[in-house]
Amino acid sequence: MSDNKNKMEKKKSYSLLIIGAVLLIAGIIFAVYAYNTSYQASTSLGKQLSEAKDQLSAVKEGAGEGDPEALEAEVARLSEEKLSLERPYSYGLTLVFFAVLLTVKGICNAVIGMRRSGKADIKRLTQAGLLAALCYIGFAFFKIDIPIGPEKTAFHFGNVFCVLAALLLGGYWGGLAGAVGMTIGDLTTSYVTSAPKTFFLKLCIGLITGLVAHKIFHISDAHDPKKVTAATIAACFCGMAFNVVADPVVGYFYKTYLLGVPQDISAALAKIATLTTGVNAVVAVIAASIIYLGLRPALKKSGLFVEP
Repeated sequence: MSDNKNKMEKKKSYSLLIIGAVLLIAGIIFAVYAYNTSYQASTSLGKQLSEAKDQLSAVKEGAGEGDPEALEAEVARLSEEKLSLERPYSYGLTLVFFAVLLTVKGICNAVIGMRRSGKADIKRLTQAGLLAALCYIGFAFFKIDIPIGPEKTAFHFGNVFCVLAALLLGGYWGGLAGAVGMTIGDLTTSYVTSAPKTFFLKLCIGLITGLVAHKIFHISDAHDPKKVTAATIAACFCGMAFNVVADPVVGYFYKTYLLGVPQDISAALAKIATLTTGVNAVVAVIAASIIYLGLRPALKKSGLFVEP
């Protein structure tokens, strides 16, 4: 009876596959066009920006001549202009990554089928939106920038809510919440060129954390406090351990081959990213574990706890 019920509850759908395929084609075309136009212009502008920064540094150190205020204004102008030229290509790449996700999900819906929506899905969607907003706030407003040449990295609290989302909602919804929230954080700040990489990595963090927490340890059904605590910490650790390794490695190849950043700068960024990502990971494991273990009883008592 249960097998028949599950079959009846699932219905094959091709709409998401069609939407994903269309967006994927459009995203690739737009990304290629943006790379050959505005992004190439931003690359040449980046050289002028580096020269202006070097001149400003020389003036401040007393080794050069010029008006510091005028040079600072020029650096700010070039930075803003460069950022505006980089946005179209970043939007295109982000659209490609998102379209790939939709296409994969669409294939699953077409082959396996999709469940009918219910109250649990509404709760899950609402909580996913809230956690995506918290991911954005944790990154956009609680970060410390570390400039490295024309690029930069940062300490931030966004990963805390990315991991928390996977613990509360499961790998798919939690990863999607983290990916969307953190990607919007990149697209609306000076980290716009990192948005596609962020979408991929945060989605993977959520999938791995959710896999360990809900598929291996089944923390939603566990009642032993010690087991729940150990499983929560283990899931957070696995998700962030992946990020510590993948962020600098993926970042190096992404910046070198998709953004055209010189290899020496990409290598320097990868080394610094290892440090910043490591610190962010420790903070995320501790904070997300404490928040989840504190929220879990309250959500169950209020009827807001959704089993992934």
